[in-house]
Amino acid sequence: MQTLDELGTLPDADVVRLAQQGRELAFRELVRRYERPVFSLVFRMVRDRETAEDLAQDAFVKILNHIDKYSPEFKFSSWLFKIANNVAIDHLRRRRLDTISMDGSLHASTASEVEATTLNLANEQESALDELEAKELGSAIERAIATLRPEYRACIMLRHVEGRAYEEIAATLDLPLGTVKTYIHRARHELRKALEGLRD
Repeated sequence: MQTLDELGTLPDADVVRLAQQGRELAFRELVRRYERPVFSLVFRMVRDRETAEDLAQDAFVKILNHIDKYSPEFKFSSWLFKIANNVAIDHLRRRRLDTISMDGSLHASTASEVEATTLNLANEQESALDELEAKELGSAIERAIATLRPEYRACIMLRHVEGRAYEEIAATLDLPLGTVKTYIHRARHELRKALEGLRD
């Protein structure tokens, strides 16, 4: 039987196969590999660290309970992120959190990541922004993203923060490719409208 260190050298497919056979160490290795990206994905959706920790744990419970249903013809990370994303969206729908306060965000890197990778809204004036203005713009973008429908928000986060391809987003969210492109287009339009005043 492999040790945890030995499992760490195996590809996902082999570790998943062992987890499907009931090997607890194999599932622990999958958690070790993906706990940070799963938490990051969920946190960017719900914007609350404690809630994100609970939801990430819920996601891993679901993954454990359904690991036998995973098919190796699909990329494991896409299957895993689909479950995590669904957990986050279900939470947002239950709580009806159409708008979430971004004040005092606990994820300090999110503002710069979103600013650097979304919409190119600040690129043309980047050299003219001082540090305070850049932070204010990043916070404004975060607040605007928080007002999007959960489905739009998920697409924008996966595309512009996680850097995922359209096809992978479609697989992760279990949506047709055309729907993903439509959601991202509409989300960008809504964000541009929300941020119009910042471009002056």
